[in-house]
Amino acid sequence: MSERIFIGVAWPYADGPLHLGQIAGAYLPPDIFARYHRTKGNEVLMVSGSDQHGTPITIKAEQEGKKPSEIANDYHQQFLDSWQKLGISFDLFTTTGTANHAEVTQDIFLTLLDRGHIYRATVSLPFCPQCQRFLPDRYIEGTCPHCGFSGTRGDQCDACGKPLNTAELIDPHCRLCGTTPQFKDSEHFFLKLSAFRDRLLAWVRQQTHWRRNVLNFTVRYLEEGLKDRAITRDIDWGVPVPVSGFGAKRIYVWFEAVIGYLSAAKEWAKSSGDEEKWRSFWQGEVKSYYFIGKDNIPFHTIIWPAMLMGYDDLNLPYDVPANEFLTIEGRKLSTSRNWAVWLPDYLSRYDPDPLRYLLSVNMPETSDTDFSWREFIRRNNDELVATYGNLVHRVLTFVYRSFDGCVPHYDQIDARGKALESTAYALLNDVGKLLSDCHFKQAIMEAMSLAHETNRYLDEKSPWKVIKDDPQAAANYLYVALEVISCLKTMLYPFLPFSSQKLHEYLGFKGNVEDDGWQLHLPSPGQELLPPEPLFSKLDEGLVEEETNRLGHG
Repeated sequence: MSERIFIGVAWPYADGPLHLGQIAGAYLPPDIFARYHRTKGNEVLMVSGSDQHGTPITIKAEQEGKKPSEIANDYHQQFLDSWQKLGISFDLFTTTGTANHAEVTQDIFLTLLDRGHIYRATVSLPFCPQCQRFLPDRYIEGTCPHCGFSGTRGDQCDACGKPLNTAELIDPHCRLCGTTPQFKDSEHFFLKLSAFRDRLLAWVRQQTHWRRNVLNFTVRYLEEGLKDRAITRDIDWGVPVPVSGFGAKRIYVWFEAVIGYLSAAKEWAKSSGDEEKWRSFWQGEVKSYYFIGKDNIPFHTIIWPAMLMGYDDLNLPYDVPANEFLTIEGRKLSTSRNWAVWLPDYLSRYDPDPLRYLLSVNMPETSDTDFSWREFIRRNNDELVATYGNLVHRVLTFVYRSFDGCVPHYDQIDARGKALESTAYALLNDVGKLLSDCHFKQAIMEAMSLAHETNRYLDEKSPWKVIKDDPQAAANYLYVALEVISCLKTMLYPFLPFSSQKLHEYLGFKGNVEDDGWQLHLPSPGQELLPPEPLFSKLDEGLVEEETNRLGHG
């Protein structure tokens, strides 16, 4: 029986290009997950979009003398191009700048207000006397009162992950001019987050299937107690507050961005021609997964669930498989110092599947992992090219040449061949279970173990030698190899969609890999093959120095 799966993916700020840390942390994992479930035959809705209202965008716009909408729209188009080239298969990638998103955000705001979960309060906020304006979260920096990290912005500490109010910062200053802010009174709306603490804690403690880091962080945070949080701010960029007298204020981006998961589902439903279709992914028998980086954990395991509890008739998250961080060449990623590998830059020079492979086998699921160009090229050459790619190419080229471009007829599979078939069947199920449980790193390693085992099988049987004296035995051995290769293109499809589709066609299958389901699709004897080409290209080791030298420049 098919399942219904909702996949919400972190919304990137549209203030700069995507980098590999974001891909490894939040964008590749849900695509792997979605592709598996679609192939399995489950109903999937995967949504995200560009966060156009974050203050990083207004800061960049002021620095460049542009409108925030210009910055946001330019990067949104770049994101769409990157997703297409990398194969990130969103059902909808929209923006927080749509009228639909504003409407859904304001509906949740007013509903929570009407039910007493939002209240007004006058607060003292940082005001820059030099810039003559209130300073929203990212316009102010200081030292974190919890861990002592300097350069902490006004909404959250990147070092310890704790959400903050700007008044809590030690030695705050205006990010634009460096002036120490004064504090002035301003009336705002607050989410009564403290009232949800006990209910959230009881719910979270039941989520024993969550990753340990996510569960422990959330429980610890809840046990320390929750503070109410302002959900409006003094700024003119964002979703308007739907209450008279607040025309100069906007809904806080941290509040409205998570609502994007719901607004995107509603936008998708409208575009499908059935405006109520979104309900099947938000109510009833459906599992909701939210893929994010670890810095976003409290917003998805505490704040968004509290908002959903207050709204009352929508499903809470089933899982929040947050990843840890990816470092670059052993150093913490820094976009300001250009210590990053930018996705558009990578895609301008290399194929997508080798990157998807490296980030999958090196995924930061439970601890930080490192990207290095040396490791990228080694994995490409030794594993994709020499192990998997060589297996596929030597089998397909030999079969194509020796059996008139067709799958050979077999008459008997020996014990060794049957054992390999059984291994393939078992691994297909095992990999599926690992993918379903969001264990992507282990899943791809299991899949690659089958490629290693098949290479050993071929070395033992040597059909290229046997064919001279016993063509039928060679045909039998090669048919087993083709079976396993067909299995590999299915189980590696979520990770390597481009090369898997090529292999699907080389084997003589029609349509898309997904169409054949999560099963061993046996090639039919006599089935015509396409002339095979190598799936992967070997990379020159000299590229290690060339690419490493690009870091920190530009």
